Amino acid sequence: MSASHDWAVSRETTPPEAPAGAGSPQPSPGTGSPAGGDSGRPPGGDSGGPVGAGSPVGGGSGTPMGGGSGGLMGGGSGRPLDGGAGSAEAGGAARLRRMAMPAGTGGAGQVLRPAMEQPTRAAPADHHGWTPIADEAQRAARLLHPDDMRLPRPHHRRILAVANQKGGVGKTTTAVNVATALALHGLRTLVVDLDPQGNASTAMSVEHRSGTASAYEVLLGAIGVRDAVQVSPHSSNLLCVPATIDLAGAEIELVSMVARESRLKEALNHAVLSELGVDYVLIDCPPSLGLLTVNALVAAGEVFIPIQCEYYALEGLGQLLSNIALVQQHLNPTLAVSTILLTMYDGRTKLADQVTTEVRNHFGDLVLRTIIPRSIKVSEAPGYGQSVLTYDPGSRGAMSYIDAAKEIAVRGAEEGSA
Repeated sequence: MSASHDWAVSRETTPPEAPAGAGSPQPSPGTGSPAGGDSGRPPGGDSGGPVGAGSPVGGGSGTPMGGGSGGLMGGGSGRPLDGGAGSAEAGGAARLRRMAMPAGTGGAGQVLRPAMEQPTRAAPADHHGWTPIADEAQRAARLLHPDDMRLPRPHHRRILAVANQKGGVGKTTTAVNVATALALHGLRTLVVDLDPQGNASTAMSVEHRSGTASAYEVLLGAIGVRDAVQVSPHSSNLLCVPATIDLAGAEIELVSMVARESRLKEALNHAVLSELGVDYVLIDCPPSLGLLTVNALVAAGEVFIPIQCEYYALEGLGQLLSNIALVQQHLNPTLAVSTILLTMYDGRTKLADQVTTEVRNHFGDLVLRTIIPRSIKVSEAPGYGQSVLTYDPGSRGAMSYIDAAKEIAVRGAEEGSA
């Protein structure tokens, strides 16, 4: 029997209570409705019509979206979306009712709820109003009001040179954010910017235009550290000796000076630091192994090495360790690598895991448990003259640097008590 004859018979013999199929209150294609049309009518129609049988939208047997047996979205037994054998409804009320059904109901042809509607994180059992934004706001509040989260003071003042001859591994970012975290949690911290680019000074919102009293004049002996120190607006516990562009020529001028490798050590003497009342001194080194970095290594008691989770960072690390060994032998026997921090970790790559594993296997407990992830907030913060802790306190980058600062502070307190 032809498709046209089947259609005609079904129209004449439709039972009065057919479920969402032919004869239902909703007009279906192929029954004279405006979108369906009888045979020969322009919009709908049977075989031969512009939108008839086999057409993409209209009714008729075997249509992809219309009614008829086997229709993809229309009626017919075995349809993926709409139920009811022989139904010709395409996008009618029956499909809307099924789309409104809860997931797991409706039997064959049910519409599953999209995965994005499911909560990405379960709310704590004792917080009925929990949301990700509320959780981030709570973390930010704890950071900005850390009175009950003060970190332990070190047994003795710690001077750390933040060094890595490889550029772009996060030295300045680490120095600024760790110093800010220590300061916000009650530890008075001094950052000495020895990088002529002056990025640490920018992130701490201190003046560092040419002519400003800076590390350049301190190294040359023109002024003392007290005259160059500025207080960062981010915290009264956060101090900075800024760097200006004049520092770029300091290495040439230091060549002819006596004790050129110890100029910074003489400036950061015990009396000056005691007068400033600092607990931690972080020296931000340039990405080189010149006289500026050597001055930092001679003045410091510890080396703090940020390592990017990539292969080139590992390659440069070997050269840095060789130079540290030379400084230990000839200029500063007490110098030691005390802290290694993995930065720019990208959990989507196997390389990051491989670098992390190699560094931990080689250096052991020197590597902090905290890993700094890649975060756009960390990169955005210097553009606003801030650290990530003041720019976006609830971000992943801010919380990671806080955890790193806590580890450093706890280690300092434990080493003194051991």
